[in-house]
Amino acid sequence: MSDALTPPIARRRFLAAAGLALASAAAARPLAAQARIDREGLARVEAYLNALTTLRARFLQVAQNGASAQGTALISRPGRMRFDYDPPEPLLLVASGGQVLMYDRELRQPTAVPASSTPLGLLLRPEIRLAGDITVTGTERSAGFFRVGLHRTGARAEGLLTLTFSEQPLELRQWTVLDSQGRETRVTLYEVQTGIALPDRLFDFNDPRFLEAEQQRR
Repeated sequence: MSDALTPPIARRRFLAAAGLALASAAAARPLAAQARIDREGLARVEAYLNALTTLRARFLQVAQNGASAQGTALISRPGRMRFDYDPPEPLLLVASGGQVLMYDRELRQPTAVPASSTPLGLLLRPEIRLAGDITVTGTERSAGFFRVGLHRTGARAEGLLTLTFSEQPLELRQWTVLDSQGRETRVTLYEVQTGIALPDRLFDFNDPRFLEAEQQRR
């Protein structure tokens, strides 16, 4: 959201939609169930995600109502992720230790939820398997991109997640979430760097000094 006067409740909803819903800006529609799924493509995606240790990228987030925001995304697998929004947005989202912290720097208000209850949990697992408790609804190749639609097995009503990868080289580039109320959030990654050093302090929100440092940043 580019409006600095965005109401706090709307900010929190926007943040929840962003960090708790990862997905692809390449195509708005979710992938429908298909009779045939590209198993070779899925195997490549699994191998890529399991080999991914760290990632830093700029992101562009677009909500269904057209509101947008940018920032920096950090991933440190397994278990850690951080979405740091650019000013004037006061929002921060950090996943660590099995929890996701949503923090409004302006209100100085933190909220935590279990990572396992969000789509974030999939990318943060020590071992990622696109089977078992994850159901793949479809795969698609188009214009040099490979898309995978999925949801938690037995919980399709929670929402649908679509991951989009560039194919040459294989790289996570975008994601889309369609939630249980039919609202879509799209996130696009650019200027992607992998295999870089990321300090643990960026994710350690259980340390009291973490929020103190974040409050001083604005």
